[in-house]
Amino acid sequence: MASNNGTGYWRGQRALVTGIGGFVGSQLAAALVEQGAHVVGILRDSRGDRRLDMLGLTGRVEIVHGSIADYATVERAFNEYEVQHCFHLAAQAIVGVANRSPLSTFESNIRGTWTLLEAARQSSFLQSLVFASSDKVYGDQPVLPYHEDSPLSAVYPYDASKLCAETIARSYAVTYSLPMAIVRCANIYGPGDLNWSRVVPGTIRSMLNGEAPVIRSDGTLERDYMYVSDAVDAYLTLARNVGRDDVRGQAFNFGWGRGYSVLEIVRQILAHAPAPLEPVIQGQNRGEIARQWLSSEKAARILDWAPQVSLDSGIMQSVRWYREFLGFEPSLPREFAKAGANGSVR
Repeated sequence: MASNNGTGYWRGQRALVTGIGGFVGSQLAAALVEQGAHVVGILRDSRGDRRLDMLGLTGRVEIVHGSIADYATVERAFNEYEVQHCFHLAAQAIVGVANRSPLSTFESNIRGTWTLLEAARQSSFLQSLVFASSDKVYGDQPVLPYHEDSPLSAVYPYDASKLCAETIARSYAVTYSLPMAIVRCANIYGPGDLNWSRVVPGTIRSMLNGEAPVIRSDGTLERDYMYVSDAVDAYLTLARNVGRDDVRGQAFNFGWGRGYSVLEIVRQILAHAPAPLEPVIQGQNRGEIARQWLSSEKAARILDWAPQVSLDSGIMQSVRWYREFLGFEPSLPREFAKAGANGSVR
């Protein structure tokens, strides 16, 4: 099954991307710009500016600087730019940070979501809103893969913050007929992810430096992995269909439907190493779900969506991108490559 980005649909449309300075948000913005949309983003600090510059988006998107939890900032973005489509990706998304700092995570992920929803409710231009939830809302489940009607059993801080935010989003969809739908994605990886604590970029960087990657867990945690271009396609596909009765207010899973252990992913990356390397396994499994992967049957049936980039191809493309970024492009912002040196991956 081939998915369709609906390229012509976005020409001239006005889209707001919260979290535009993040890994997925920036690439979603780039896809929208490429397809002719007028894009505005909300940025809290300068790290996001540097990422937009890296993707060649500086001067091609409008930026509103401020916090997603500040109502005046969000309301101004909606009204001043007459936003028709909103992609809400802004969040504190690092599980380890959430475990160490739950209050700031709740502030960003829960307060930030209700602030945005209220501003969206007051907008007279809005046609669609896509909210980025997470596969973590399912928590630990005895039966896999997750389906959209599986129990939502999140307990850890990041997972619980997403479940709370998702519940509030549903409330706005039902109570105020907000044209909103929910994305629950598998783990997203690929070019442009500069969070070196994540397994794919962290392992690739260690490999390219000739160093053994360090796995914080025991390597058995299983996740569903999806290439970033498939995630972007999922957001765009859902946004185009939010007005349908069978889509509005609904949650959709997007993933491949099978799990890979951290150790499997690391070994697949290390197969590209010029010399043999073995990971260092620390065995620290704390505050994370053991096994999770998603059924995307609902997205296939209702949205005609399916992922296109296999894990083999995605890893190969990622290794190629990081090799160029870290070693052969001195004009790129080097602070990204240097940040968090000698870190470990999950």
